[in-house]
Amino acid sequence: MDRPSLLMRFRFTLFAFITYPAFFFWMLFGSFYLLGPRRKLIRMMSTWGKIFIWLCRMIAGLKLEVRGTEHLSKGPMLIAAKHLSAWETIALLGFFDDPCFIMKEELQKIPLLGSYIVRSHQIPLNRKGSAADMKKMLRTAKTEVFADEGRQVIIFPEGTRRPIDAEPVYHAGVSMLYTAMDVPCLPLAHNAGLFWPSGYKPRSSGTILVEILPPIPPGMDRAAFQTEIQTQLETASHRLIAEGRAALQQHKP
Repeated sequence: MDRPSLLMRFRFTLFAFITYPAFFFWMLFGSFYLLGPRRKLIRMMSTWGKIFIWLCRMIAGLKLEVRGTEHLSKGPMLIAAKHLSAWETIALLGFFDDPCFIMKEELQKIPLLGSYIVRSHQIPLNRKGSAADMKKMLRTAKTEVFADEGRQVIIFPEGTRRPIDAEPVYHAGVSMLYTAMDVPCLPLAHNAGLFWPSGYKPRSSGTILVEILPPIPPGMDRAAFQTEIQTQLETASHRLIAEGRAALQQHKP
């Protein structure tokens, strides 16, 4: 990737200086939501996801195009999302009605942020835990996905962020969730890693492409689903990455 101009490097740094303090103060001054109903807390968190997307566009020049929005719906669902950057860990809050992330349990120990995670009923996972820890996570997910009017349980099937051209490493957790919860799975592909490959700020401006694929109905054999979700996510992500790279080349000075 070409080195961005001095102006864009300044904008990316400005984005970080504005976004992260704003996130802290948003949590601090909104902490009274921690005492109220969970659904109101979720709406507050989802609003932050939308503000984050707006800040990306206005300060960092990082636009967003979402395809396949006709597949979005309320109600119980598993969301399997490609994990290429820090962008989707925040932005996806603004995509869904009642998002519920599978996330590493260490995040619960972070002051204030941990309170939001616990009170909003996100699902912790000990990634180095035992079979008993996995069973506990599955039981929690089965409860949460049908809470209230139904939640959207979001998992990154590879567990951690992967470099843009790295070989995929899909873990069994996504198919275990799919089988245990018995709800449709919505694959979500994107190319955010082109613009924000690592770190706390973008490295390039442009348009992040997100594609929400048709839902996979419940009831597939677990092994067949594991193959299907990897094939769909990798095929769509590769296509979006190629399209993003072509757009970056086209707009080179």
